[in-house]
Amino acid sequence: MPTRTRSAIRRTLVTAAVVTLTALLPTPAGARPAPRESTPVYSYAQAIRESVWVDTGLDEDGDGRHDRVAADIVRPAEPARQGRKVPVIMDASPYYSCCGRGNESQLKTYDARGHVVQMPLFYDNFFVPRGYAFVGVDLAGTNRSDGCVDIGGPSDIGSAKAVIDWLNGRARAYTSRTGGTLVRAGWTNGRTGMIGKSWDGTIANGVAATGVEGLRTIVPISAISSWYDYYFAQGAPLYDGGPDRLADRVESAGARAQCAAVQRRLAEGSPRTGDWTPLWTERDYVKDAAEVRASVFAVHGMQDLNVRTQHLGPWWDALARYGVRRKIWLSQTGHVDPFDFRRGAWVDTLHRWFDHELLGYDNGIDREPMADVERHPDQWVTSPVWPPAGTRATVLHPAPGPQAGVGTLGPRRAHGTAVFTDDPRLGETDWAAHVTAATPEKAGFLTAPLSRALRLAGSAEVTVTATPTTSSAHLSAVLVDIGPDTIRDYADPAEGITTLAERTCWGESTAGDSACYKETRARTAAVGSTVVSRGWADLGHHAPATKGVPLTPGRAYTMTLRLGATDHVVPAGHRLALIIAGTDKDLLEPASTRPTLTVDLSRTTAKVPLVGGAGAFARATSGGAATPEPTVPTVLEGVRAPRAGLHMPAG
Repeated sequence: MPTRTRSAIRRTLVTAAVVTLTALLPTPAGARPAPRESTPVYSYAQAIRESVWVDTGLDEDGDGRHDRVAADIVRPAEPARQGRKVPVIMDASPYYSCCGRGNESQLKTYDARGHVVQMPLFYDNFFVPRGYAFVGVDLAGTNRSDGCVDIGGPSDIGSAKAVIDWLNGRARAYTSRTGGTLVRAGWTNGRTGMIGKSWDGTIANGVAATGVEGLRTIVPISAISSWYDYYFAQGAPLYDGGPDRLADRVESAGARAQCAAVQRRLAEGSPRTGDWTPLWTERDYVKDAAEVRASVFAVHGMQDLNVRTQHLGPWWDALARYGVRRKIWLSQTGHVDPFDFRRGAWVDTLHRWFDHELLGYDNGIDREPMADVERHPDQWVTSPVWPPAGTRATVLHPAPGPQAGVGTLGPRRAHGTAVFTDDPRLGETDWAAHVTAATPEKAGFLTAPLSRALRLAGSAEVTVTATPTTSSAHLSAVLVDIGPDTIRDYADPAEGITTLAERTCWGESTAGDSACYKETRARTAAVGSTVVSRGWADLGHHAPATKGVPLTPGRAYTMTLRLGATDHVVPAGHRLALIIAGTDKDLLEPASTRPTLTVDLSRTTAKVPLVGGAGAFARATSGGAATPEPTVPTVLEGVRAPRAGLHMPAG
């Protein structure tokens, strides 16, 4: 039975008691039924727009006074006049002035009084008329806030947490950045839901991990759960520098001039060796999952190569261990907001989620399937729980095959070796394209054509025992669906969507803040192979994983690579393949050497989360395929090679 905190158990018992008592109480004659949906009864045009600066209690910029973070507020005027308090939807972001939010890169704009005119995204336009306040927080060191950006550390998380404390009467805020006039949040009941994509969603994860009172739910979209895993993959450096460079990109000019010491600490605490340091411990939210009191509605693209699903799997599993109430959407896209790949369903679902979590409406969303999964472009299925009931880690073994250089993948332990030489010029798309042929840069292993479909759901692990010829070596492990399909083109610069000229409107507009956004449609690619999941590691970090060591050429080392979470069905007639290789081009920085590695197949395994477990694999691989196996082309077309770019968790 999963371990659960006292707070999780207490929440469950209290909820059950309230539900039971409510069911037993008779409805008074003539009483109106409880509402099930908030409706747009308040004026957006007449909404109150104000800004406050919240005292964080920190002095990250070293100017001798507490940092204050700016919180721009849009809230309905009518409830305040009626003496009613409203809940809050909050997006804390570093991008409101430097880079923009959403598919159209919207920035905050202000009037002559300094009050926000345009609030990026549709949240205020849609939810304020329905009785919510929206609060857009400038993270410390960005836009109109004091302090310094510290990439998910105490300043980032503390600046957002301080706003929730203020909304609940536990912190001070002022009417200006430097003035002494206090302002209180008497208009809110303190119930707050945080939402945001990428870095914004990461802040929601981090604040939830503090256990702050008043935070009722978070909606992290493509969010980081451990900043180490954003810059490294088990010791192997991912492209494009470290957190100090990212801080410099988003900080305001004033903060940049005062925050050199913070940037220096970021650089010194994150050496490109891939070693785990105290800086990374401080920015690991998974370890604090036991503190989470808020419910979690997670959204992630299964082909997100910016914030990879290595961030989703451990966070999701840790929340499950501690009894956190969860919901999840998994798309075929890359780093894309659900507003841009499933807009109507997203707005409806998010509306109902916030109504349930923040207004307490019994609209049934908590009794609906936990997971929505995009199986094909714009085709979605649901699962009552995720991973589905009956999903079990199934151990598969690579083995030599009848064709030289092309092995098999099955349930029986094998003997023999496979040899490959790291070639940093090639990556996973190249490996998958040639998986049915022997090539020197990878070792490939395939099942027989499946006689029935096989579903993977969750996070896989690949344990590799390899002997290098040099003192450094990187490893990649990739699961691939071999067979024709049409998928979202996640390697396109737009990562699976095409933006159209037509606009649709989601809420009310003003002259300075339109609720109308460009529509999108799926951008697809016809492929002969689909990468299902991937993982990387530096072999020098085999033991202990937190610190790398030089390798001894000719000595065997064993390391387990953690692959990203996924939910994928390999259809009948297709094959499942495992590829083991070295540097994954444009995703992984090459090792300092170009080793040849000899893989000991008797000590190499793939532990794959299969719905139905080993029995499902046996049934899917027994007998002939459901249809005659087509002639396999020499080169299997896939998406283009993923592109290298600035390592920045943005939209």
